[in-house]
Amino acid sequence: MSQPADPDSRNFGTVAIVGVGLIGGSIAMALKGRGTARSVIGVGRSASRLQEARDRGIIDEGLLELSVAAYRSDLLVFCTPVDRIAAGVREAAAACRPGTLITDAGSVKGSICRDLSEELPSGVEFVGAHPLAGSEKQGFEFAEATLFEDRVCVVTPVTTTSPRALERVSSFWKSLGATLVEMPPEAHDRSLGETSHLPHLVAAALAATLQSGNRALAASGFRDTTRIASGDPDLWSAILLANRGEVLASLTRFGESLERLRVALEERDSRALTDVLRSAKENRESVAVSADCGHKK
Repeated sequence: MSQPADPDSRNFGTVAIVGVGLIGGSIAMALKGRGTARSVIGVGRSASRLQEARDRGIIDEGLLELSVAAYRSDLLVFCTPVDRIAAGVREAAAACRPGTLITDAGSVKGSICRDLSEELPSGVEFVGAHPLAGSEKQGFEFAEATLFEDRVCVVTPVTTTSPRALERVSSFWKSLGATLVEMPPEAHDRSLGETSHLPHLVAAALAATLQSGNRALAASGFRDTTRIASGDPDLWSAILLANRGEVLASLTRFGESLERLRVALEERDSRALTDVLRSAKENRESVAVSADCGHKK
């Protein structure tokens, strides 16, 4: 049995990807494409799906037993739904060798990091992370080795996180091409509640209002605005509930903006209506410019 990988090495040894979907499959492909892992183990619940991922060259080996993969790995990356990450990490950690590191790709951090801050065996550490990459598509069929290039990945250490674990996990995400941003878990959840979770809720609400008779008339504007509503309902339900407080706060602010628009329309106030639309246009364009700059790095 190999020893945990050298923390100063650029090779992460044996990496286990728990949940080989779009994100997990993309991580595996990036590791193999960049040569930064000795081997990549995929862990899942379907032997046939794992075999297909192996046949496609996405992973080197597929295992159904998390504890077996955990014992053999130097680094584990959890890409499962957010409501299953903490329990999965605890199960894996019980089988890990001292020196093993664990990270994740969940889009909610506060509850996960709180649950795991002091519950792991000695010598095993978890550092939360969230790569801001992906799409509404599901499955490793849509995985891309370049998915994380020039994308932000937020790492969320807590007070008990060791400098070594933080540096090593940060190096892992950088090795996939990501740009690192370090934030406390709670700050991450406040920000993502506004920039990711609220947009999904709004897109879902808009898509749900579409009357069946108007589907043939829903052109690119409607499709672009509601694209993310095609995401997995079970996965997104878990995310929204896990970040319930921050999503509700963002939803309140959104409701206030919507109310300003409604009042402006009711009162035929073209100036107020134009002011809100102008502010929205400026915000949207500034986001687009930031994204373009990131992709040009």
